[in-house]
Amino acid sequence: MVETERAVQGRELTGQSVEPSSDKILEIENLHTHFFTRDGLVRAVDGVSYSLNRRETLGVVGESGCGKSVTALSILRLIADPPGKIVDGSIRFEGKNLLDYSESAMQGIRGNEISMIFQEPMTSLNPVLTIGHQISEAIILHQGLSRKEAWNRAIEMLRLVHIPEAQLRVKEYPHQMSGGMRQRVMIAMALSCNPKVLLADEPTTALDVTIQAQILELMLEMQQKLGTAIILITHDLGVIAETAERVVVMYAGKKVEEAEVGELFGMPCHPYTRGLLDSMPRLDVAAEHPPGRVRLKEIEGMVPSLYNLPQGCLFAPRCPYATEQCHAEYPPMEEKRPGHLAACWHSDRLIGEGS
Repeated sequence: MVETERAVQGRELTGQSVEPSSDKILEIENLHTHFFTRDGLVRAVDGVSYSLNRRETLGVVGESGCGKSVTALSILRLIADPPGKIVDGSIRFEGKNLLDYSESAMQGIRGNEISMIFQEPMTSLNPVLTIGHQISEAIILHQGLSRKEAWNRAIEMLRLVHIPEAQLRVKEYPHQMSGGMRQRVMIAMALSCNPKVLLADEPTTALDVTIQAQILELMLEMQQKLGTAIILITHDLGVIAETAERVVVMYAGKKVEEAEVGELFGMPCHPYTRGLLDSMPRLDVAAEHPPGRVRLKEIEGMVPSLYNLPQGCLFAPRCPYATEQCHAEYPPMEEKRPGHLAACWHSDRLIGEGS
């Protein structure tokens, strides 16, 4: 498996094998999550399948509204019903289908076995409770510790995520902390019970570049210390290149491509992935042109409305490779190269252009 240099170095430092484990801890198969609204049926997640190995970082990318976050919320069964409902598929955690669990059983899974870092820490944290109270609450619930023991554990977790003067900060409220500090608190809370899987939904949104780098470094550090498998949801391919080992690309509720990071960046097999990569600034290209003369490539058009999806391939109206077949029939998910899956009728043209 092709990995980022940082991921390989992290395993070497902790004495782990450089080769990632093939032992799957989470398997999503043919997941369908729909929303039944007054305006019509919304297929927010439409037949998505992917898996997560132990200690692995899996990146999930795509434009806003493509179903990344809904898939993560479906894993924890946090879809509001009504209007949302998981209508088909399976979500297997350590071999057991979470969709068969009762609500009380799921409460034992959430925050304990599987945790989630939500997009906006200011709206996810309770403004009227101290940081220590919010972290220790989950520890008391899942670990059965006394209030004093849980409070000490909360201080320990704040130190673990490099918050200075943790014994004082634990008594503060969310509004007394900066955005970067609040994000660290969210990570401390998510990891307080040593979960086996961490769902990180845009963990660096609205943070400046320096703080983003610190947060990503922190997540990888915690992964190495605790052995947590991570699903990293983002629209930033730069973040994926730095942290993930495999990538799933989603578009309009469907998975359109999946590959190892090096393989996907080096030889994308779906036009949408190619468009995302081409829209990123590149220093090597900029160096070959006069200042201010390099125009970024954009993906023309908009993501289709989930209320009114086009026939055939959902990306066809925006795709420069689209033919009559693309507009008439949705392509199957196929292995285009070893370990590299894509749903496209014309992957051979992209591969030929890139070779």
